[in-house]
Amino acid sequence: MMNETISTEQAIEKVLFLQKLSCQRLKNSTAEERIAKLKSIEKYMLSHKNELYDALFDDFKKPSSEVVIGELLGVKREIAHIISHLKSWMQPRKVGTPLLLLGTKGYIMSEAKGLCLIIAPWNYPFNLAINPLVHAIAAGNAVILKPSELSPNTSSFIKKMIVSLFDESEVAVFEGDAEVSTHLLEQKFDHIFFTGSPAIGKVVMRAAAKHLTSVTLELGGKSPAIIDSNVDILPTAKKIAWGKFLNNGQTCIAPDYLFVHEKVYYSFIGALEETIKLFYDQDNKGIKNSSDYARIVNVKHFNRICHLLDDAKSKGATVIYGGEMDESSCFIGPTLLANCTDDMLIMQEEIFGPILPILTFKEETEVVTKLLKEEKPLALYVFSKDTLFSDYILNNTSSGTSVVNDCLIQFGHSNLPFGGVNNSGIGKSGGLFGFQEFSNQKSVLKQYTNLLNNFYPPYTFKTKWLIEQVLKWF
Repeated sequence: MMNETISTEQAIEKVLFLQKLSCQRLKNSTAEERIAKLKSIEKYMLSHKNELYDALFDDFKKPSSEVVIGELLGVKREIAHIISHLKSWMQPRKVGTPLLLLGTKGYIMSEAKGLCLIIAPWNYPFNLAINPLVHAIAAGNAVILKPSELSPNTSSFIKKMIVSLFDESEVAVFEGDAEVSTHLLEQKFDHIFFTGSPAIGKVVMRAAAKHLTSVTLELGGKSPAIIDSNVDILPTAKKIAWGKFLNNGQTCIAPDYLFVHEKVYYSFIGALEETIKLFYDQDNKGIKNSSDYARIVNVKHFNRICHLLDDAKSKGATVIYGGEMDESSCFIGPTLLANCTDDMLIMQEEIFGPILPILTFKEETEVVTKLLKEEKPLALYVFSKDTLFSDYILNNTSSGTSVVNDCLIQFGHSNLPFGGVNNSGIGKSGGLFGFQEFSNQKSVLKQYTNLLNNFYPPYTFKTKWLIEQVLKWF
């Protein structure tokens, strides 16, 4: 008898059926059972890290050190944090009793939402797939994970890891292109966690709305960095350069453009140029030959970034540093851009590459006025020794996350919520917030003594008097 090959759609439907049968069992699993699963992920990824290094290098020449910083370290840290706190997170949380409900006890239960879909991006394809996965597992859910087809080698690594660790009735991976994602989004899930662009985030949200499915959308946007006149120039330049050019600028919370105080503009530009050479060209062989500098993920994105730069230059922008490009290797060198205006595409679209527009300002009100006209970003960075300056910026702008005097480090803080606002995202992740994102916060109220029976009909003179007293005193 010949084996019949089932289609991807049939395979998805089979897994959905099996996972629905598993949801109740997973919901009632113990903290120890969930922790054991998290430990198995950690053990696998660390014992196979060389395979992951190779996969990410093959996908877009990501240096192994950046794999550790941007992929492994975040997942390992998050697993450790969850293991330390999961038992307490799973415990019902008691709440106070209002006077009107004396004789009752209330508490909040964190129960698994059930069947979850995670759609991961390509820029940090391991971290941004596995981090939400560990939160979903910690909360007691069944999960279908869709890694990005734009980083196929890493997607294959993830599939191999999940298949070796989990039965598909608990966690399953489906690789493939947008058609696979589209078919998955047509199914009924209890929660969808998506990381990607605002444009695709809207597609996910429309699909989720058909089933009234809750969503977490970790999106992006144009995250600004503001450099005050009183900063230490070179240390600040190093932080900006690291935050911007890590992963070749393909980071959702990378500084997308700079506001630099006019008093320090030229000295800061000089420090940035010095830093770029220090980071990627110490031996004078050219940044293109640096083993510490990643590449754009594919030709499509290479051409997209080139188009943004060409449009800016045609409208008066000036390349003041860099600009080197090579389509054959998807190489774009660190590029600093001056004289940028709002009519340029590069000031309207998220760059997601190693081009850094630099604007100047004289008064902080100029910065706030411009930011209030724009969509709310995922991140906002302020560099200043003046607390009044940084507080003014923070208090008069809105962003998903913000950092004073550094870049990117907010993603590594497990006690802070990570996520956007409006155009840059919906929902939060990280630590307890990630656990809660995959949980239903169910309220439970137990009655022991019924005092409210004094308010039942018929509404006699005495009953009405009691009700009036309640209105008066409560």
